[in-house]
Amino acid sequence: MAKGKASVSLDIIQGAIGWYSNSPYAATGYGQQTTQVLKRLRGDLLKVAAYSNYGLEGHNGTINLGTGEIDHYARGFDTYSNDVVPAHHAKFTHEHKDLPNLLITLYDVWVLNGPRWADHKIASWVPIDHSPVPPSVAAWLAQDNVAPIAMSKFGQQVLAMQGIESTYIPHAFEKTFRPLTELDGVSVRKYFNLGDDRFIFLMNAANKAAGLVHRKAFAEAFMAFGMFAKHHPEALLYVHSDALGSAGGWNLTELAAACSISPEQIVFADPYHYRNGLDQDELAALYSAADVLLATSYGEGFGCPTVEAQLCGTPVIASNFAASRELAGPDSYLVDGQPLWDPAQKAWFTIPSIPGILESMDRAFARGRQDFPKTVEWAQQYDADHVYKTLWRPFLRKHLK
Repeated sequence: MAKGKASVSLDIIQGAIGWYSNSPYAATGYGQQTTQVLKRLRGDLLKVAAYSNYGLEGHNGTINLGTGEIDHYARGFDTYSNDVVPAHHAKFTHEHKDLPNLLITLYDVWVLNGPRWADHKIASWVPIDHSPVPPSVAAWLAQDNVAPIAMSKFGQQVLAMQGIESTYIPHAFEKTFRPLTELDGVSVRKYFNLGDDRFIFLMNAANKAAGLVHRKAFAEAFMAFGMFAKHHPEALLYVHSDALGSAGGWNLTELAAACSISPEQIVFADPYHYRNGLDQDELAALYSAADVLLATSYGEGFGCPTVEAQLCGTPVIASNFAASRELAGPDSYLVDGQPLWDPAQKAWFTIPSIPGILESMDRAFARGRQDFPKTVEWAQQYDADHVYKTLWRPFLRKHLK
């Protein structure tokens, strides 16, 4: 190879990809997944455009994630940008009309509506957190112009039960998520002002609710922790979430008091830091500082914190339902529950058993603080480079024709 010329893979995929989701840079799970996939798409020399429904508001232009320029289109007036995304994609593909194209959605598909979506070839990377598949989700994925991508094996299975074929591609994670003992020259616990003598349960979950139902199971988790903490004064619950529910969630400080959790045994994330988001090194440090991640939600389409924590060597207590069932590694615990009808989606969640959560807490505490190398090794199957090379590239070769 001539000196000074970059090495380019001979296994080239050509095409123009429009990506509908949260914006890159958004401090959300969708934003992180968008960033890590788009930079690899662009690194493969594909033409890429990001169509945002949240984040980087009002910005039409280009962004760069380190592998080349990506066109960015801002959200529309519709809450989920149904009014602009099909037009954005028509404009983008016209500019690259010599290339095969695909519109990939990473979001709940039941929010997508309007006739202009039917004009495009679509692949929907879809979260399935109910059983059976909600009717509105099944209707979208059954369209002739839509290729479903299941982000969990659970999702792929329940889709198959309704006669909908899908490709399995899980969420994936950068190597930034790894066990840490220090950050910026201090221990990870000192970095977050946490005592070395505490046994720490961590919750990292968005505080958004639908009336009496909170999918992240804050009520059940808090009740179980309140019971556990009465007998374990060294126990601490660190909640990385919005304590006051200002974005449509619950007041978690009131909930903690109602569950008899003393102020000395619960810590909420600093609201300024939570609003601005932790960078991935800081998030890895937070997971590493915890002894157990508490993630017993009613249903997860995937559940990024579950894998992120295990990549950092922290086992999880998770619900034995939906994607969570397959994301709990060798040192983690699964909690059974009972079905809960979700009338909005016309399908079932599972509400976790409070005694089951408490039993898992007892078992984790009895095992004590230690390293979990098998957990880290198991979670590395979700490495971003591995998932992109083995699953995304074959999918793109098939659909960019």
